[in-house]
Amino acid sequence: MSASKNEIKDIHMDVLREIGNIGAGNAATSLSKLMQRKIDMSVPSVQILELNEVSAALGGEENIVAGIYFQISGDINGFIMLLLDIQSSKTLTNILMMREDSSNELDEMDKSALQEVGNILSGAYVSSLSSLTNLSINISVPSLCIDMAGAILSVPAIYFSHISDKILLINTAMNEHSDKSVNANFLLIPDFDSFKTLMNSLGVAL
Repeated sequence: MSASKNEIKDIHMDVLREIGNIGAGNAATSLSKLMQRKIDMSVPSVQILELNEVSAALGGEENIVAGIYFQISGDINGFIMLLLDIQSSKTLTNILMMREDSSNELDEMDKSALQEVGNILSGAYVSSLSSLTNLSINISVPSLCIDMAGAILSVPAIYFSHISDKILLINTAMNEHSDKSVNANFLLIPDFDSFKTLMNSLGVAL
């Protein structure tokens, strides 16, 4: 018998939060090493959503965001994304480059830095997921897109609508002991079979 979304939430939220916690800790450590100073991350919130619920969770379909895309393969297949609103994207690149900049315009250097951060954050979360589930998971090189949230999410919606309807959304905030916080959203979109494999690896058969 398959589990409903609510049943899955009830059964798995503690484990999914642990994935988020470990991933956030690993990501903070990796970013701290890259930037050579301490970066803190908040306790993440974790949700399992339908594809059509994600835009609202990100502030609405017209909210401009930077999306860093990766394909995943191995024991599970699908798609992962790191989504940052433009203000958070600029704050993050300013922190990375140790500069003061009041604009919200992302130049080519900013975009390159975001792809590198996407690599680090996604690698940290995938490593955490792999460690907790004993699954082998590989990620592709990143692809960056800046657009409205609805437009960016239409890509996985079109590509995965026939093979998946579940998204794991992990939201966290990171900062450098200042009043400027970066809001980061990590999305995992496995195909149907991979979602079952993932959930089964966490101890519940679907």
